Amino acid sequence: MDIKDLKTLIKMVTDTDITEFEVESADEKVVIKRGKSQEIVHVSSTPAYAPPMAPAMVAPAAAPAAAETAPAAAVNEKHETINSPIVGTFYRAPSPDSDPYVEVGSVVEKGQVLCIVEAMKLMNEIEAEFKCKVIEILKENAQPVEFGDPLFLVERL
Repeated sequence: MDIKDLKTLIKMVTDTDITEFEVESADEKVVIKRGKSQEIVHVSSTPAYAPPMAPAMVAPAAAPAAAETAPAAAVNEKHETINSPIVGTFYRAPSPDSDPYVEVGSVVEKGQVLCIVEAMKLMNEIEAEFKCKVIEILKENAQPVEFGDPLFLVERL
């Protein structure tokens, strides 16, 4: 095979999506490979759900902290969270110059807008699904949120 034929084959491979070309005749074999060789990458990740682990030893200093969390859990039984239905960016107001939709202590009617979650340049209004009182706003303005992230702590009315 002469140089002119080889150049033609190389041009054909580079002008297409072909990454490997092989031609074989009785006395010649030509193999043209293009791009990097494939690389196999092994990634290990932690499981999405890790079963709860039993505490090995509880230090005496940790006991008061455990006692403090018990009343907080009792208070949260009457509270619910309003979670993000999509991945995006959390905004408390319709524009930077506007007042926030709700503040802590606001009573919100069913269907009233609580915030906006921007996803792919679309502004998605998040509405209350029931009448409630806003107890706590759990995200900062312009903070990224994931699907299911709690946005508001509310008390159903």
